[in-house]
Amino acid sequence: MNFQNLFSEQNQLLDKISLEKKRYLYNEINWNLQSLAILGQRGLGKTTMMLQYLKEHYYQSDKALYISLDNPYFQSISLYEFASEFSSYGGEVLFIDEVHKYSDWARHIKSIYDFLSLRVVISGSSILQINKQNVDLSRRTIVYHLENLSFREYLFLKEEVSFESHSLEEIIENHFEIASEISQKIKPLKFFKEYLEFGCYPFVLEDKGSYHLRIIQIINLILESDLPHINKIEMQQIRKLKKLLYLLAVSVPFIPNITDLAKATDISRPKLYEYLNYLEEAKIINSIRTPEKGYKIMSKPEKLFMQNTNISTALTKKVDIGSAREAFFVNQIKNYFSLQNRFINEDIYVAKKGDFLVDNSYTFEVGGKNKSFKQIKDMPNSFVASDDIEVGFGNKIPLWLFGFLY
Repeated sequence: MNFQNLFSEQNQLLDKISLEKKRYLYNEINWNLQSLAILGQRGLGKTTMMLQYLKEHYYQSDKALYISLDNPYFQSISLYEFASEFSSYGGEVLFIDEVHKYSDWARHIKSIYDFLSLRVVISGSSILQINKQNVDLSRRTIVYHLENLSFREYLFLKEEVSFESHSLEEIIENHFEIASEISQKIKPLKFFKEYLEFGCYPFVLEDKGSYHLRIIQIINLILESDLPHINKIEMQQIRKLKKLLYLLAVSVPFIPNITDLAKATDISRPKLYEYLNYLEEAKIINSIRTPEKGYKIMSKPEKLFMQNTNISTALTKKVDIGSAREAFFVNQIKNYFSLQNRFINEDIYVAKKGDFLVDNSYTFEVGGKNKSFKQIKDMPNSFVASDDIEVGFGNKIPLWLFGFLY
């Protein structure tokens, strides 16, 4: 193997990497594990995180190596044999990007884990299901999920203003004090409007003008490359998937009629449920059900949202403000609870009264600054998440503050 060229390419990458701004997940990861995986949608910074760790701990060292499996070179060789040779030359850590682009990747990672004294860090699409591989990686590989930027992270990356994150309970109990302190340093409402349109992906720092075009390119890559590769979807179905996604985007918050949606897209009902699940795993949409239905794949969701508000803006310029508010709330709550690693996921449901039931404990109504408690006045632990206010009072909490959960 020609490791010299690979290390030369790596050094060029590391010279461009800054250690100043890191995603929230960076310090949550136990980088010393023998095998770990970072999964997430394209464009969120998985590669950057791996290179930051490499630069911080192995700069100009031949003990750690970064490779990307979308490089055609790796399609013609054995990944296990490559790792074995790297280990024999004294390698300690192998960073493997775009792992889902390599056929039978799980079997190779298992062999590396079982037979080599080499730590492995892999990254891949959010669609990837480690526990559904033909070989058992669940006992060997710890999985971390990287989500889109929170409002707090956006402020840090874009405006270089640093704030602490707060738990849901802290925001509910102390929102007046937290919002007051933040509002003394920035004008949150000004930046919140920007965030809803431009704030969910780190590449906003590179070029705001082409930002939404890049989001469309990411979605096309997911639909045309990742989904067919991982879930074996036939290419002729991708056009139907795109039509389905566009119908959802222009109608969000979409209260789905599965029969009508199946007719409009020429997709059978069983396939439609399957495709909606794929789109959610790919972090393109969010589905919300009632507590009774839970998260069964074949049950009809009560509401469908774009996974984040930037996707909505990229796909259709006519974004309803009420839809954007609810989509933001759902996105930040779901992303927050993804860090909790719970055995049973009960993060957010459609509520019988009000908009959402969160953590099976709190009822939320989401709306503008004049939103009242009329619909939830008799509900215990009920709150209004209100847009267009800097600081709340009592059970009325600023909507933007839920962007400080992670």
